[in-house]
Amino acid sequence: MSMIHEITALAPRNKRSQRKGRGESSGRGKTSGKGTKGSKARVGKYIKRGYEGGQTPLFRRWPKRGFSNANFERRYFVANLSDLERFPEGSTVDSAALIEAGLVPDDTLPVKILANGEFNKKLTIVANWYSRSAHQKIVAVGGAALNLKNEPFEFPKPKKKFVPRDPVKKKVVEAAPEAPAAGAEKAPAPAAA
Repeated sequence: MSMIHEITALAPRNKRSQRKGRGESSGRGKTSGKGTKGSKARVGKYIKRGYEGGQTPLFRRWPKRGFSNANFERRYFVANLSDLERFPEGSTVDSAALIEAGLVPDDTLPVKILANGEFNKKLTIVANWYSRSAHQKIVAVGGAALNLKNEPFEFPKPKKKFVPRDPVKKKVVEAAPEAPAAGAEKAPAPAAA
């Protein structure tokens, strides 16, 4: 066998394309393999995800139950104090330093510092939030826990519990003697006889 036959033997056969819509006698005419009418037989069809041909779709048949606060939770990237031991004494640790060290993936979420592990280094830490125990450990070692404005971090004051007032006591007003009207003239004194 010559080399040309070895090459052509591996090549796919030339297959004639189907010529649809060329009359009913062609075998692929009239509806051209698209079935009968409907959106799937039209040009430029678009069927939205979950559409079930007019039947109430599954996502509308499911019951709606309850309420979730999951959409409203605060999300943080978390770093533990034990992870911050790798930084040299006296250095400033902020989100950029944490990203460079590989402790935080990026700056899309705020950073929260937690108190897991031992912590003995005096560091200046800049973060969005601290757990109370982490804040105590940082301050106890002599470090500084700062917010994003480089001010000392303070926890918000606890909200005052609402105490309903006592019902207002009605004061009894003593009836005072009525004074004469300002424009009234004095009655003439009786004449002496």
